[in-house]
Amino acid sequence: MEGRLRPSKSKAKAAAADEKASDAVSVPVYLTNAFFFTVFFSVVYFLLLRWREKIRNSTPLHVVSLSDIGAIVTFVASFIYLVGFFGIGFVQSIVIPRAPIDEEDDEEEFDRLMVKEDSPKLPCAAAPAPKSDDDILKKTEVSADDEEIIKSVVEGKIPSYALESKLGDCHRAAAIRREALQRITGKSLEGLPLEGLDYESILGQCCEMPVGYVQIPVGIAGPLLLDECEYSVPMATTEGCLVASTNRGCKAIYASGGATSSLYRDAMTRAPVVRFGSAKRAAELKLFLEDPLNFETLSLVFNSSSRFGRLQSIKCAVAGKNLYIRFSCSTGDAMGMNMVSKGVQNTLDFLTNQFPDMDVMGISGNYCSDKKPAAVNWIEGRGKSVVCEAVIQGDIVNKVLKTDVASLVELNMLKNLTGSAVAGALGGFNAHASNIVSAIYIATGQDPAQNIESSHCITMMEAVNDGKDLHVSVTMPCIEVGTVGGGTQLASQSACLNLLGVKGANKEAPGSNARLLATIVAGSVLAGELSLMSAIAAGQLVKSHMKYNRSNKDVASIKS
Repeated sequence: MEGRLRPSKSKAKAAAADEKASDAVSVPVYLTNAFFFTVFFSVVYFLLLRWREKIRNSTPLHVVSLSDIGAIVTFVASFIYLVGFFGIGFVQSIVIPRAPIDEEDDEEEFDRLMVKEDSPKLPCAAAPAPKSDDDILKKTEVSADDEEIIKSVVEGKIPSYALESKLGDCHRAAAIRREALQRITGKSLEGLPLEGLDYESILGQCCEMPVGYVQIPVGIAGPLLLDECEYSVPMATTEGCLVASTNRGCKAIYASGGATSSLYRDAMTRAPVVRFGSAKRAAELKLFLEDPLNFETLSLVFNSSSRFGRLQSIKCAVAGKNLYIRFSCSTGDAMGMNMVSKGVQNTLDFLTNQFPDMDVMGISGNYCSDKKPAAVNWIEGRGKSVVCEAVIQGDIVNKVLKTDVASLVELNMLKNLTGSAVAGALGGFNAHASNIVSAIYIATGQDPAQNIESSHCITMMEAVNDGKDLHVSVTMPCIEVGTVGGGTQLASQSACLNLLGVKGANKEAPGSNARLLATIVAGSVLAGELSLMSAIAAGQLVKSHMKYNRSNKDVASIKS
């Protein structure tokens, strides 16, 4: 087989020797064990009777008959099996001789042995006993050249942030920084992976001063049947039950004919704050910016900064002498924060000529509003605004979701609507939209901090078709996603985007990939809401989390 290494003959023999004796015959293990137990105790009983007879007759014990020899041999054989219980390698090798594995062996046999060799010796939930930091630090080996640089970093002669530019090797810089950090703090980073990441790809774009990367498992929910297309949705999470729950929601949606989505707004925002000498001047600029006669000029200035950024609207808010200007623009397949910021800067430079007494206090005045819960986002929207709906048949609610339509409608009203209102929620009229949004964002390279506004969602449920079926919808006005830029270009995240069919920029219809990704997020949230609400209505929530979100293994009892 090309591209694969075969084990040596000695390894193949060792693997074969590791087989269990109970595998030698094609019968259930419990029958084999019962047979050997019966034989063992029967032979022991027979030998005891024979020895008692010899003692009574004064016959020497070493004088044995043919039946005695057979009984002794049987005793030894059954004893060997019971000691090994499930495996003494040579028992099987005698019963079923195996030829040594070489280059001409069957591929399936090779794969079987490889899987056996690679099988973990500990359960997934078990971790080896931790080693002391001192032991780990003592074992670290570095070259003489790296040792000199590490000492310089530790002593403060070389700044840690300058290693990439000084060495010209991002991986080496990360390794040296990591070792220097361990020596400075006296703490080990043994569990943090270093190898396996392209550090060149994150330089100046995703992360500064890296010392490794964190592993987050990625699960797949689906297929999600959305707008007559099927999607396998990648979700990066460490919360047990989340993927399984979303997958159940996808199953219910699929069985009911799928969900439909509508994207009704697409505009990223940035809102600088400017100050004047008087509130009157601030109001004058507001009137100027919101005058439709000036919009064309302002849009030409704004759009000159990018091929894809297109100004859509300007909304202003006055606070005394301060004016907050909220620019909204389309950004193609990029999430667009940098794109809209460049357009805003161009416009501010233009306005300075028109209003020379204007003092720009900041490119962002929080009226945007980015990575913070804000009513302006809930009302006006930010990024992609999507509504997604499905009609779940009553029998599917019963069979797949294990509840009924009336219970779901009542629970949604009491929990997602009334309960959230009592809590004073801002955009939080849902069960757990944030769970699904965060998992997809991390898997696809989005900014996870924007989960705050992106998770704004109101979940609606009502009985339809004379109360037989369930109409469920999610309305999400602030899904902030992109398929180019930021973390989307990293290998793992790019693979997840490719799985969804939205990798990179769409050259034929700029912006369509990002818009499609936003609808997939909304469809996945719909599935997650449907499943969790059903679990609560059916009283399954605690049971499912105890099953999927907790280890049932006694890790402390497992030796390393």
